[in-house]
Amino acid sequence: MAYTAIDDPSAHFQTVLYTGNGSANHAITNDGNSDLQPDLVWIKNRDAADSHCLFDSTRGATEVLHCDVTTAETTDADTLDSFASDGFQVDADVKVNTDTEAYVAWQWKANGGSTTNVDGTGTAADTTKAGTYQANTTAGFSIITFSTGVDDLGDHRIQHGLGAVPHFIITKERDGTYGWYTYHHKGTDDNEYIMLNVKDATSTAAARNVFDGSDFTSIYFEMGNNNIVNDSKTYVAYCWTEIQGYSKFGSYTGNANDDGPFVYTGFKPAWLMFKNSDASERWFISDNKRDTFNSVEKHMRAEYEGSEYSTTTSIDYLSNGFKIREDDNHMNGDGENIIYAAFAEQPFVTSGGVPCTAR
Repeated sequence: MAYTAIDDPSAHFQTVLYTGNGSANHAITNDGNSDLQPDLVWIKNRDAADSHCLFDSTRGATEVLHCDVTTAETTDADTLDSFASDGFQVDADVKVNTDTEAYVAWQWKANGGSTTNVDGTGTAADTTKAGTYQANTTAGFSIITFSTGVDDLGDHRIQHGLGAVPHFIITKERDGTYGWYTYHHKGTDDNEYIMLNVKDATSTAAARNVFDGSDFTSIYFEMGNNNIVNDSKTYVAYCWTEIQGYSKFGSYTGNANDDGPFVYTGFKPAWLMFKNSDASERWFISDNKRDTFNSVEKHMRAEYEGSEYSTTTSIDYLSNGFKIREDDNHMNGDGENIIYAAFAEQPFVTSGGVPCTAR
């Protein structure tokens, strides 16, 4: 039985659905068991081809990044303008608040916007880059900002604040147009990378040594000395480590059959993101709010601005994991490696030994 220290995952992660009203000061309130003041808010218009919008409390409300494109961070006062004690507030920008259109927002708690400063230690190899982190060590999530320079002489360390080795990291250059370079411990090895803003498989193109996963520690993750992640620019990183009964960053091998793999997570999922790391396939995102019963058929695509996508059958969310019910290559390619990130609605077994029920 899988025991956990997080009996109520809604204290650390929630999905909320809302309808836009086209007006300023539109307050969005969460409906989970616990109040959640989010530190990372990821919003997508379900009805229209609007870019994904990511905001965090380190960079500040109104500072927006779009994971489906490579554009730099912009300030837009008409988007998300505040983080609230149990949700957030948006203004009238169409990407976050078109009148009568449907939206989904995924939210994670870090440290309430309170950051720890990290002093840089120079430009030699294996030195620490200056920046900040705000970490939620209970839920294994941190937001890191850092800066680098082209005169570095080797790999550089980024302090993440998790107190455990990271399993999943998403990075973006804030003031430039390099893409969303991503690390997944089951989908990328040293000298490899995968990108959130494109469909591409795991790559070693141009010998781009982006992440040095074998050198990750409970204090640092390491990035290579190249102009993708070391370009005299500023960066943000979203960093997670697995927490039993709450989060899982794993992989499975597809069988190209409607009777697909069962994947044990140790919890009933609230949110799943998939990517076939061996092929050019989309990043599919599902959650327990857009589909409240099995099968789970509604998906957003992280690298694509398009509206919500539905299949006739897809996934079952179970009390202890999920079951693939589709033979499509994006989540069940024959013999191919499918990576995923998952967060819990409810642990399979609580800290007091209470079992989870199925949907």
